[in-house]
Amino acid sequence: MFASSWVKYVLVAVVAGVATVNAEKHTISFVNNCGRGTPILSQDFKTLSTGAPYTATSGFSAAIAYLDTGCGFQGSGCGIVETTLINNGVSSTDISLIDPHTFNVPTKFTYTGGCAGLGASCTSANCPTTDAFHKTDDYEAQRQCTSNDSGLVITFC
Repeated sequence: MFASSWVKYVLVAVVAGVATVNAEKHTISFVNNCGRGTPILSQDFKTLSTGAPYTATSGFSAAIAYLDTGCGFQGSGCGIVETTLINNGVSSTDISLIDPHTFNVPTKFTYTGGCAGLGASCTSANCPTTDAFHKTDDYEAQRQCTSNDSGLVITFC
């Protein structure tokens, strides 16, 4: 009976260890150098952060971030950062100025983790399409990362 209990304990410990090793972790942090506005991180129409670092412990898809300087619903009237962060696939992030989104402050994002340094920056309404979407087919604005547990630092101004 003792051996059977011991085997169950070891099996549970091994399964728990595998689950811990495979857990995803994606942290999004903000730097607001503008002296005004509130950083917003939103997913599925829910605000997840108003400036504090946010960590997702699973795949994190279809989220947006922006500096609320009087923006409308879901950042309309402001530039947004769109992101999907996943393990064992392709994470993708971009800056969007596609209507109803427009330039409001200089915006930059940089991946952390295995793709550290990869990112984009938009410092004016006329930033190049290699740095921000101005229309739906400006695909060169996307930055993709295949490293697990990637995160982002989003900087305003």
